[in-house]
This record gives sequence, structure tokens and C-alpha cells, in this order.
Amino acid sequence: MNKKIFSSMLVGAAMLATLLTGCGKSGTDASKTAKAPEDKVYVIACDAKYAPFSFEENGKYRGIDVEILAAVAKIEGFKYELKPMDFSGIIPAIKAGQIDGSIAGMNVTEKRKESVDFSDGYIKSGSSIVVSSSNTDINALGDLKGKTAAVKKGTTGAIFAEENQKKYDLKISYYDDSPSMFQAVKNGNADFLVEDYPVISYQIKVDPNSKLRVGVKEIEAAPDDAFAVNKGQNQKLLAMFNDGLKKIKANGEYDKIVGQYLPLNK
Repeated sequence: MNKKIFSSMLVGAAMLATLLTGCGKSGTDASKTAKAPEDKVYVIACDAKYAPFSFEENGKYRGIDVEILAAVAKIEGFKYELKPMDFSGIIPAIKAGQIDGSIAGMNVTEKRKESVDFSDGYIKSGSSIVVSSSNTDINALGDLKGKTAAVKKGTTGAIFAEENQKKYDLKISYYDDSPSMFQAVKNGNADFLVEDYPVISYQIKVDPNSKLRVGVKEIEAAPDDAFAVNKGQNQKLLAMFNDGLKKIKANGEYDKIVGQYLPLNK
């Protein structure tokens, strides 16, 4: 065999071996990368004061949101750190990358879809008009004319008040959490508040002396509440939530969780 040809064959074989070794290394690294999310601890926000969805009791958080998240994480095998926050700060924190996702009784709206990606809905939660139990004047939307509304910052209740401010000549007072709104109405600092029906029905159920009543049960068709992540990011987390939600609905865990707090609509 010609020595030049033989030498070229040796060089070619060496180059092929190097390439194959490189490919094998890349495959190993890719495998490690694929496994990395299993070790990730996701930071997931809930609303700090939003019973029955999330609330602190005896130093621990519980509620529909908190317990659904725990059940989904267990069945899907991912780790997370729960971060209770004021609701108004949750979407900004998602956008800033300070948290990976949220489960905070967040209604799915077209405006919010511009900032976040939502999971499948895990519960429907329409807004209600709530007044003091001694208030006999507000029983329909038309009765809101000239009244003062208490709303929580960043919520669909706040959006309702803002969009209807001129129509009903409303004065709007903003609060950081639901208990503050409740107190404002009880004290007469506001005529009514806007709150998700499951929240207020639970509040009245657990506290017969709440001094509150529902004036208008449903001001709009009940939207879905959903898990949220930054738009275009954390899609693996979003997919795991959707998969886990289906599984806990199928195995009965979902009904067990929600049924502790709200009547189940069968």
C-alpha cells in the first residue's frame, strides 16, 4: 500500500476517534443537563392572607392553593419553596425572575395573559359584592351608585371597580389583603367590597359573627383560577402542574382537598 495513502488513513482514523469521543462526552453532558431540573427547588408564591385558598394557621400555611400545590408536587416529584406574598406583588415578582410560579387564587384574564402563562384552571372563582350585615341598601349592581368600594390591589375586584367607577360614581379605597377590606366594611370606612365568592362564603361560614353578607353573589361569569409562570418560561413546571392536576382529580385527592373548605359542585 502506498505510504502516503496509509498515513492519510491513520490520520483519518485518529480524527474519527476524536470526534466519536467528543460526541460521547456531549451525550453525557446532555444527560446531566436533562436531570438537572430534578434537583431544582422552585420558588412558588401564594397569597399570604387569602382563606380558604391560602392562610397561616399555627405557624404553617394551609388552604386550597397550598394543598393542591403540595399534592401536585408529590405526585410529579418536584421540590418547591412556598413564598407567601401580597397578591399585588406576585406578577411583578414573576416578571423579575424572583419566583418561578404562583398559585394564588389568580383569575385568568386576557390582560394577565400578556405577562404570564397559565395552567389549566383548577377552580372557578367569581367575584361578589359584599356589604355589612346591617346594610340593607345594596342588593343589586345598580345600588352601588355613589358608594365607596374597598378592593385589593391588583385583583379582578379592583379592575371591576376601576372599569365601573364612572358608571356608578364610585370612590375606591385600596387595601393589601382581604382581612383589611373586611374590616373597612365592618367599620363603615367603605360601603362594600369586591371579593371572590369562595373566599367570602368561607369567611362567613367559619365566622358566624363576621358581620358581613353577600349583597350580589355574582357580578360576572365565574372565571378560572390557575397556576401561573413567566410568559414563555418554566414550561416544564407548567406541564408538571397540569399533569399533576389531572392525576389528583382522577385519584380523588382534589375533591378531598377542596371539600374541606367549599361545597363541591357535582
